[in-house]
Amino acid sequence: MSKAFASLSPRRAVLAVGGEERQTFLHGLFSCATKSLTSGHGTWGALLTAQGKFLHDAFILACDEVFLLDVEADRLDDLLTRLKRYKLRSKVTLEPRPDLVVGVAWGDDIPVLPAAPGQVMAVAGGWALRDPRLPSAGWRLMLPATSALSTLPELESAPLARWDAHRIALGLPDGSRDLEIESATLLEHGFAELNGVDFKKGCFVGQEVTARMRYRGLTKKRLMPVTVTGPLPAPDTILRTADGADAGEIRSLCLDPAAVAETAPQGLALVRLAALDAGPLLADGATVQPHRLDWMVFPVEKG
Repeated sequence: MSKAFASLSPRRAVLAVGGEERQTFLHGLFSCATKSLTSGHGTWGALLTAQGKFLHDAFILACDEVFLLDVEADRLDDLLTRLKRYKLRSKVTLEPRPDLVVGVAWGDDIPVLPAAPGQVMAVAGGWALRDPRLPSAGWRLMLPATSALSTLPELESAPLARWDAHRIALGLPDGSRDLEIESATLLEHGFAELNGVDFKKGCFVGQEVTARMRYRGLTKKRLMPVTVTGPLPAPDTILRTADGADAGEIRSLCLDPAAVAETAPQGLALVRLAALDAGPLLADGATVQPHRLDWMVFPVEKG
């Protein structure tokens, strides 16, 4: 019998951005477009340094007269500090929403949740966004902390590790678990193909560097699902080719073997493109095999 599953994600929290200038405020900061984002729609993008390096990712839901941002919980204070620096005299309010918890859902489509990627619906006293990255990614949920998943009996509750396994198989990054803060670039992590960068919106912080990487084909690494044979290496473990050359590094992992289907990827790794055809890679005694996915677009070498 087919089913839809859901998990709560304590790694994520909700930040409300209100005020009459909320659309233009976020539009000039994040890599996604919010200037014309109307109620009932959502998007995904990132806040970067001026040098185009990753700081924060956010799912942005337009809900009535406020934007609700699904962001990393343990880095919420840092995001607030950075947004306040840009706020100045903008008519914008910034308010954490601990009364809402973040969840994820995936599996079969069900009528109570949005059908179209980027669509937002009011559900169970909260909100649901059909993940704008990939249809198979499912939904992002914002639900009342007092009731959470109990208000959605159509979804079968599952451990968060099962969501991690699903996310990893799809090659989807999970904030700073996969993007190194003040180091990672968006194109290395699939933001262009996953609708996380709007190259037509005009300026945003870090836009010039991001656009240059795209148009000059400067991407040298790629975040990819990997299967591991042998002991599971820790995050940040260096990958090496058989002759010892640096081939990248391990990023996020699904640490619950029971959540991972046999032969499925156990983690994500940032792999040097030059090492993709070098055969299986090595990491602390384990053999690591990267997997290209259909949605991934690799740069064509020029010259």
